[in-house]
Amino acid sequence: MVDVDPEHTPSSDEPSSDASDKASKKKKKGNFWKELPVLILVAFGLAIGIQIFLGRVYMIPSESMETTLHGCTDCYGDRVLVDKVTYRFTEPAPGDVVVFRGPPSWQNDFISQEAGNPISQGLSWLGSLVGLPSANEEDFVKRVIAVGGQTVKCCDDQNRVTVDGKPLDEPYKHFDEGVPAEQESFEELKIPDGMLFVLGDNRNHSCDSRCQGQGGLNGLVPVDNVIGKARVIVLPPSRWGGVSDHNPQAVAMGAPGWQDAAPMGLGIVAAWPLLLLGRRVRDRFRR
Repeated sequence: MVDVDPEHTPSSDEPSSDASDKASKKKKKGNFWKELPVLILVAFGLAIGIQIFLGRVYMIPSESMETTLHGCTDCYGDRVLVDKVTYRFTEPAPGDVVVFRGPPSWQNDFISQEAGNPISQGLSWLGSLVGLPSANEEDFVKRVIAVGGQTVKCCDDQNRVTVDGKPLDEPYKHFDEGVPAEQESFEELKIPDGMLFVLGDNRNHSCDSRCQGQGGLNGLVPVDNVIGKARVIVLPPSRWGGVSDHNPQAVAMGAPGWQDAAPMGLGIVAAWPLLLLGRRVRDRFRR
């Protein structure tokens, strides 16, 4: 006969270990479904916040920035990530590739794809309620050549654009093969404060400050219209890489190299709190 230790005899009033595990799993599952809507709202809020304050992906639909950025009509152009943080701390500088809202005098060549189906139109409408740009708005991408207070002109005896009488160093310029590398000339223009003179890298296939609004002062872009700085090509994968912001005036001015890195550093510092918040949300979701 085997003796039974009463201390180890399970009581009929206590739930079994299997029952406890099932109850615990059921409780966790119930908590997950209760928290899921909150997590979705948080994720949606973060996505909106990122697009409004930090960055947004734009499509390049035209060839005006070849070969820095690929694009053409009815083809799959580059998708670029535009940094909206940098210009909260500094002004657009010569060499920056910027995305901006077209002034009233500017037409065509816009970046944003038109919402052509009901779903896209609905999403565009929802986005407009929270301040996101409409899919039909006219945004442009060009390179800053001269800023307020500077004088720009084209061309010198070597067919170069000059700023304040000094020729620019523009390794990003593109001309079609078999065509003379000559760019359209324009008269000397003094840039008012708060305005930008911009050009496309594909110099002979870009309607920019030289021709928009028939050129002159009407072709300039207000600094306040700048949405952000093009930083990275994110799609297609074969085109992954940074967007050159070579300062064409750097050689003439002798600008120190650290100035080019400063805006990026400020942008990273400003984005850090949001990255930490996103990590906490992901950890909460995993639980």
